[in-house]
Amino acid sequence: MLPRKLKNFLFYKGHGKQKLYQGQIPEIELPKLTRILEDYRAGGMDMGVKVDLGQEPMEMTVKCGGHEVDLYRDFAKPGIAAVPLSFSGAYQRDDDCSVIAVDIYCLGRLEEIDPGSAKLGDDTEESFKYVLSYYRLSVDGKDVIEIDALAMKCVIDGVDQLEAIRNAVGLYITV
Repeated sequence: MLPRKLKNFLFYKGHGKQKLYQGQIPEIELPKLTRILEDYRAGGMDMGVKVDLGQEPMEMTVKCGGHEVDLYRDFAKPGIAAVPLSFSGAYQRDDDCSVIAVDIYCLGRLEEIDPGSAKLGDDTEESFKYVLSYYRLSVDGKDVIEIDALAMKCVIDGVDQLEAIRNAVGLYITV
């Protein structure tokens, strides 16, 4: 069995995939999903354990093959969910040629613009780093992970990991 390899992808910005950047985005650093774990050991325990304290902040970096003025317009937009971003990728295995669709939809704000170097005749690469408040991963149209910081939701394969905690504190948001 060979691994699935990214064969192609598209990057969109805007609600409903309004703006397509076909041929302009050679690389995207997709969000890392990291849990905050703290060491804990008390009397009666033979070893320490890691206690889950929630999600680390998420980031997404978009690298452009040239100057994309439209992405500059995201700078200093108010609101932690001001900029919608989407990644759609096709991953294929070379042994059985099966293809899966991977879609990542995020909401965030632009934190950093790195315009890179400007040298006559050289390729230019600009980077845009977004900090995210919302993340959803779908594979072949099925949601696998949804993280919504504002709604205090962490849904993994259809199971809301934070529902009991929301209910305990009086937030009755349902999936």
